[in-house]
Amino acid sequence: MILYNITINVTPDIEEDFISWMKNTHIPEVLETGMFVDHRFYRLLHESEDGSTNYSIQFFTETMEKMMEYEQRHAPALRSKTRERYSDKAMSFRSLLETV
Repeated sequence: MILYNITINVTPDIEEDFISWMKNTHIPEVLETGMFVDHRFYRLLHESEDGSTNYSIQFFTETMEKMMEYEQRHAPALRSKTRERYSDKAMSFRSLLETV
């Protein structure tokens, strides 16, 4: 199993909209690609000096081939939508993990 983790730092002024948009729009669009079998959406429990909050969105896929297909065929357009909506108010980094 491959875990695709996106950690996003969200400014307070967009936080409520961000959560709603992730749950109702972005996560369903990612799942509609058919590349992932499950997901989780978490808020990191730590205090930030600037008042921002970090979220972790985790998608699970069965093979690295499906992950690569997602990266090539679907990710650019979906990432673009997020950047257009939130610009620098939602900064993200991604990591891939493999079950051992």
